[in-house]
Amino acid sequence: MLKAMLATALVACGFTTTPVLAQTASSQWPTKPIRLVIPFPPGGGTDILARLVANQVSQETKWTFVPDNKPGAGGTLGIAEIVRAAPTGYELVMGQKDNLVVAPWLYKSVSYVPGRDLVAISHVAYTPIAIVTSANSRFKTLADVVAAAKAHPESIKYGSPGNGTTIHLAAEIFSQAAGIKLLHVPYKGSNAAMMDAMAGNVDLMVASVPSALAQVKAGKLRALAVTSATRSTSLPNVPTVAESGYRNVDVSTWYGIFAPAKTPADVVERIGTEVNKVLARPDVIRAIHEQGAEPKLMSAAQFAELVTSEYKAWKPIVERSGAKLD
Repeated sequence: MLKAMLATALVACGFTTTPVLAQTASSQWPTKPIRLVIPFPPGGGTDILARLVANQVSQETKWTFVPDNKPGAGGTLGIAEIVRAAPTGYELVMGQKDNLVVAPWLYKSVSYVPGRDLVAISHVAYTPIAIVTSANSRFKTLADVVAAAKAHPESIKYGSPGNGTTIHLAAEIFSQAAGIKLLHVPYKGSNAAMMDAMAGNVDLMVASVPSALAQVKAGKLRALAVTSATRSTSLPNVPTVAESGYRNVDVSTWYGIFAPAKTPADVVERIGTEVNKVLARPDVIRAIHEQGAEPKLMSAAQFAELVTSEYKAWKPIVERSGAKLD
């Protein structure tokens, strides 16, 4: 009876017990280390960006991040682990385009839907995709590739980091825009493909700018174009595919931080605010550019809209490619 009377009095005064308790719990967050799952091995682009952001946010806020590499199945294993995690704000993941909006249409075993099972917190960066060739190649421009491919369909071989990746599909989108057919040679990762491209064993390689940047700057690879809407800051003299005359090609890979669905909204907002604060700093912008990536600030709502729209858009792209993985 006393509890009921107290509850009635609180309501009458314009108060409720649940929001007050929730607000108190959120205001105390975090009280322990935050695990940041990185769904790829150490040393790759996702790992470098995740640790860069985590370190800088830690310095600003004194929060403790514990990076945890969980590679496997194209990054889908790490994503699935966070989908199953408790929505407390202490379990986060550095996701990317490949494992969030492409993989669900590509892998039969993937059942998560990003907008339903994960909440977008902060967009970190995106990386353009480059079409490169050996420094000794006969191809000086993208137009040279198109002319050769039209003269001899499926005679031009290109390597990619793997079947069904965003990078592979970017090459297919370019081929369709140019009205040509190229012969795809999938590799298990970028390094093997890059070695064959430098040796001339494949005519072209399609790779993220971070993967190809060092060899392009060393003069061992020639960058013909990037598939993003704008030029890469790291390769400012390399034209886009659109500038080369082939419209409707705008493909890049983005990276961002996600939490399990139903993570408290105020915790999501706190994390996003601190991450965006760090991403706006000139020294962090320079560090991201040095990796061949492009920082881009977004609100959580803008990032969520991007993820949802691309999730829908990539279904027909994957279907047209014919790529399917178990």
